[in-house]
Amino acid sequence: MESLWKDWKQFKEAQQEVVLPADSAAHIPVTIRYIDVGQAQRGTILLMHGIPTWGYLYHAVIPILVEEGYRVIAPDFLGHGWSDRRDRFDRSFQDQARMIVALLSALNLPQVNVVGHDTGGAVALILAIAHSTLLNRLVITNSVCYDRFDDDMLDFGHPLRWKPRPISDLISALEESLAAGLSNPDRLTADFREGIIAPWASEEGKLSLLRNASALNANQTMALVDRHGTIKAPTLILWGMDDPWQKAEDGKQLASEIPGAQFQAIEGASHWLQQDAPTQFSNAILTFFNS
Repeated sequence: MESLWKDWKQFKEAQQEVVLPADSAAHIPVTIRYIDVGQAQRGTILLMHGIPTWGYLYHAVIPILVEEGYRVIAPDFLGHGWSDRRDRFDRSFQDQARMIVALLSALNLPQVNVVGHDTGGAVALILAIAHSTLLNRLVITNSVCYDRFDDDMLDFGHPLRWKPRPISDLISALEESLAAGLSNPDRLTADFREGIIAPWASEEGKLSLLRNASALNANQTMALVDRHGTIKAPTLILWGMDDPWQKAEDGKQLASEIPGAQFQAIEGASHWLQQDAPTQFSNAILTFFNS
């Protein structure tokens, strides 16, 4: 299907904005940017990105889901993309989950199909465990789910090391990360590269990324492990098998711990599989949601 947006700038312009009140997602009101497209003939799909990406990660996937009859919501997490980036709130997985609950309430969405990637997968697991009535079905894809965290992202979480360094150093590190997470080099298009990096290519953006990275904490994911077995939503664990960071054995272990969950591999795709293999990714989640 033809894209709904010519480039990342049009995607950003298409985002809507909502202010979530104090004590819903943070102790202060926060502004959340999100994509909201399509008609919910078959239901609504919530797409959650990870670090260091934003909703634009799903730009090639969203039109396919919309054409299939779904409403698609793709928010930018707190401190990510073009959502609130002030240095005044936590960015933990639990706080991101609180934000999602508040956003769904603001949009009057009592139940959605959830897709969580990378750190967004950890947030999805929290939702499935602590807010189970919000989920119809659950897809976890190349997710942080135990104690395997990318060293490059953890390195960003050291402000004394990174704050003095120029933005150009941060951009170079992000460019390396984008390339390392794609199996198909031709999918590292100029627009994808520029679009994913754009939110971080300023002093405000750099600091926000450092704060996001400092929130990465294996205690948050390991605290969920003994509750994976309580997840009630039908679950698909979808994995790009070439991922250099989030290994397939984690996905397979997660599938074994969630009752009735199925594991599905996408061969020839790596960590950023929404960009690496958008058609296979979309077809897999549509088959699951439509079943």
